[in-house]
Amino acid sequence: MEYKNLIVEIKDGIALVKLNRPKALNALNSEMLEEIKHAGDALNANKDVRVVIITGEGDKAFIAGADILEMKDLTAIGGMKFSLKGFEAIGTLENMEKPVIAAVNGFALGGGFEVAIACDIIYASDKAKVGFPETTLGIHPGFGGTQRTAKLVGLAKAKELIFTGKTITAQEAYKMGLINKVVPHDQLMGEVMALAEKIKANGPFAVRLAKECINKSLSLDNKEGLIFEAKNFGLCFATKDQKEGMTAFVEKRKPTYKGE
Repeated sequence: MEYKNLIVEIKDGIALVKLNRPKALNALNSEMLEEIKHAGDALNANKDVRVVIITGEGDKAFIAGADILEMKDLTAIGGMKFSLKGFEAIGTLENMEKPVIAAVNGFALGGGFEVAIACDIIYASDKAKVGFPETTLGIHPGFGGTQRTAKLVGLAKAKELIFTGKTITAQEAYKMGLINKVVPHDQLMGEVMALAEKIKANGPFAVRLAKECINKSLSLDNKEGLIFEAKNFGLCFATKDQKEGMTAFVEKRKPTYKGE
């Protein structure tokens, strides 16, 4: 598929997805949401891809939010359908078997921040600003923000962010636990690429199963989660990667993983 709103580049096992509507500060419209879902599914199925990076094209915004011009005249049913389309697209990133890193290079507001927090890891520029301004527009987050934020920072902090609609700095978001790391703006992609390379060097099957365990921990009680973890831990021993990794350790050499 040829994308109008995305740039997808794959090199040495790392996929870089750039959200490409810079004149609209990469705002999410229906077409872009459909392309994100398609790209997510395609990258998930691509055996050569081990890590995915999401960032915004241009120097101002990761994603400034959902497209207000498209939303402003929606009916109640139209609003619900738009929300479900966003939830489906973003869920493709959250549920992807491969690790997904958000490189937040500028404004990540509303739907843009919802994309970021659905990723596994967030690195942000020191110039980035994030938040959920939806209540200032008479709506509330509709792409999963009310659900994921509370799980990340607790009910009180999530309510404060969403009820006030305030925008905060990347550093403030880092202190709250919403962002993994804040780096100088001109070093962002270098830091993110280094992180992707570090993850890529590990057993891809093990990383995939670990992601599944961690995501499941939010919906399972402790006993169920431990049983699920034990099952996935056992599955690792059915892979060639496990044999290679442990043999390499014994032989004091670096492992060569093939994702098998």
